Amino acid sequence: MKNIKPLLILILALGILLNLNAQNNKSGNVIIAKKVKSNPKFLDTPLVSEIYTADPSAHVFENRIYIYPSHDIQSTVIDDDCGSQYSMEDYRVLSMDKIGGEVTIHDVALDLKDVPWATRQFWAPDAAYKNGKYYLYFPSKDKDDRFRIGVAVSNRPEGPFIAEPNFIKGSYSIDPAVFTDDDGSSYMYFGGIWGGQLQRWENNTYEHSDCKKQDRGNPESPAILPRIAKMSDNMLEFEEEVKEVKILDEDGDLLLTKDHERRFFEAAWMHKKDGVYYFSYSTGNTHFLQYATGDNPYGPFTYKGVLNNPVKGWTNHHSVVEIDNKWYLFYHDIQLSNQTNLRNVKLTELNHNSDGSIQTINTLK
Repeated sequence: MKNIKPLLILILALGILLNLNAQNNKSGNVIIAKKVKSNPKFLDTPLVSEIYTADPSAHVFENRIYIYPSHDIQSTVIDDDCGSQYSMEDYRVLSMDKIGGEVTIHDVALDLKDVPWATRQFWAPDAAYKNGKYYLYFPSKDKDDRFRIGVAVSNRPEGPFIAEPNFIKGSYSIDPAVFTDDDGSSYMYFGGIWGGQLQRWENNTYEHSDCKKQDRGNPESPAILPRIAKMSDNMLEFEEEVKEVKILDEDGDLLLTKDHERRFFEAAWMHKKDGVYYFSYSTGNTHFLQYATGDNPYGPFTYKGVLNNPVKGWTNHHSVVEIDNKWYLFYHDIQLSNQTNLRNVKLTELNHNSDGSIQTINTLK
């Protein structure tokens, strides 16, 4: 009997280790995901449970749905205001042939060690297709510990991707989202305050500040704005200087810093329907996904309402995509882990009303 207790402890420790290895899954290899059992407390079910995923950017390439998420891993880094606990090291692409279909977890698309300029933290990526090539856009910290945005190229939507030797000149902060308009012009939206460092950039000039500072200090001043830059034809660089994206209230005034339930925090995304440009984003510490509309890619955009109410978890990040004549919201929560830095990707149908407004989604029952 004396030997049973140590044996049980050893078995338990081994089980935890195997689970962490499976969830971190640095070894690669293609995985066919097992269907996750539904939970009556949640509207939607995680797409995969074999690895932790977040920040889903979804696209339809080659008649297949591809999802470009962050790959969350169990971290030994202590939580802080810089988001250091989000210490992701590679990207894995998910794909499926239809909504509700079998999900494939592809092999490693890009590894941090293969990016010459990057030092740590692979945060939310996006992807685009042009010129017969696929482009993966990603934020990471450079050798000065500043978030920059890089690009990697592949012949296949799932990768592997080969990173350019340096980050995109003029880029900074996090959460790149690339939108290609009907005329073929492509634009990158980006930015995120607090750990995303956008509050350190004014007029495209960097000024260091403590991570606890999430704005510029005056609650009555206009909120920090997301950024936009038109992409060059080669999709590897900006064609122009980075500009601010203005988000206005119903009176035509800029949203204020104190307006935490509506102002921009991170996770920019653009979709277009019936000639209307829908700019959506996360409010961060109040956890809403909001949207505003405009008549061109640059804005200004007028605030309209809530895409979805807060999910279970600290962060909220999304994409909006049309698939087979229906629109879908891809997002994440922490249903599987109950830990803020170990998230899981989900999707749900999104409905536009006849007046162009969007029906708010409640992901918790």
